[in-house]
Amino acid sequence: MNLTQFVILQAQPQGGMGGSSMIFIILILVIMWILMLRPQRKKEKEERKFRESLQKGDRVLFSGGIYGKVHSVDTTTVEVEVSNGVIMTVEKSMVQPAPAAGEEKK
Repeated sequence: MNLTQFVILQAQPQGGMGGSSMIFIILILVIMWILMLRPQRKKEKEERKFRESLQKGDRVLFSGGIYGKVHSVDTTTVEVEVSNGVIMTVEKSMVQPAPAAGEEKK
């Protein structure tokens, strides 16, 4: 056996390492899905459910920090009364539930 054959045989990967590295990659992907993607999807589902159940008189908070009461609801927009006689039309995606009076951040 010459030196070239010896180097080539030493450089070849061992047979048992391929399967364990694949399992490791799959395990990392599953953990990432559990810790990151699943809670995000749950939150999106709750927000979608809230937006679909909007009714006149509900108290809401715009993503810009403005509070108001729902005046009317359309398929993609919501008319919100922010002050006496002041009605704004906004996208449904920009509306979130207003926290209860005691839960507001200080």
